[in-house]
Amino acid sequence: MKIAIIGGTGYGAVELVRFLNNHPYAELKAIVSHSQSGVELSDVYPHTTDLINIKMEELDIDALSEVIDLVFFATPSNISKGIIPSFIEKGVKCIDLSGDFRLKSPDAYQKWYQSSPADQNYIDKAVYGLSEIYEEQVKGASLIANPGCFPTATLLALIPVMEQGFTDNNSIIIDAKTGVSGAGRSLSLNVHYSETNDNLKAYKLGEHKHIPEIEQTLQEQSGEDIQVTFSTHLVPMTRGIMSTIYIDLTETKSTADIIDIYKEYYKNHPFVRIRPEGTLPTTKEVYGSNYCDIGFHSDQRTGKLIIISVIDNLVKGASGQAIQNMNLLYGWDVTTGLNYLPIYP
Repeated sequence: MKIAIIGGTGYGAVELVRFLNNHPYAELKAIVSHSQSGVELSDVYPHTTDLINIKMEELDIDALSEVIDLVFFATPSNISKGIIPSFIEKGVKCIDLSGDFRLKSPDAYQKWYQSSPADQNYIDKAVYGLSEIYEEQVKGASLIANPGCFPTATLLALIPVMEQGFTDNNSIIIDAKTGVSGAGRSLSLNVHYSETNDNLKAYKLGEHKHIPEIEQTLQEQSGEDIQVTFSTHLVPMTRGIMSTIYIDLTETKSTADIIDIYKEYYKNHPFVRIRPEGTLPTTKEVYGSNYCDIGFHSDQRTGKLIIISVIDNLVKGASGQAIQNMNLLYGWDVTTGLNYLPIYP
């Protein structure tokens, strides 16, 4: 399978390169970067020296479409929506790691992304690529909207219990924390070393663009009109997301009861690992991997279920899940090219 990456200088792109380098069925043919056209990838990322010999190039849709089968878009939002339609019309499948095709409502996209939405025809074509939940839809897609990092950690943690009918689905509070790589490689005061080191700060309260993505999927899965309280925090580490979720139970359930539900739900999904009672996951335990680890505490005193979900934001929250979606799309084993132990310590 011949692959191209558009948006070749960001962290998401170089993680795609890392996984594609050892994928037995995929060959990376092109990396497109307007800002670094003509530059060797190893000049931008020296850790790829002697391993990835490829020169980045300008975008030429007609020429590229002749030699590739699939394009990964590792671009910021508001870019892929103007390019993807041309590839789709030429029969090239697309997996978009940005947010341009995640929201089904153009009005919601306009509100939360502060930009005009993609063409509705292509929004309707797009399959939301939360791999464990929409596996069958992904298999038949031509355009996959890869989920955001916070929604991946949160939705995988919430959907199984919400489907049971014993939760108050309008009591959801999501307290999420991320490492600085989620902000990308561009220079910014918010991720300046002096600003983030020895510091913890909340940001985008009530206005984070992942809020409508989370609510849209929860509403689709539950059939209810759901609003969540979602707060995000930046922590002084490179990688990782921890999503701590609180939801009220309408029936008494033990932690063991909850664990049994999740083990059954994810029994055929190797990248979701459920922790035994009394243990909770940490971000270090999924570092560099495509795993989502989930732990639980059912608080009998307050009637709340507390869920801890951790992922690597650049892997399961971005490039790893994109490779997982590629595997589903072409009928390969879902772990192909992704079956790596997390990096520890």
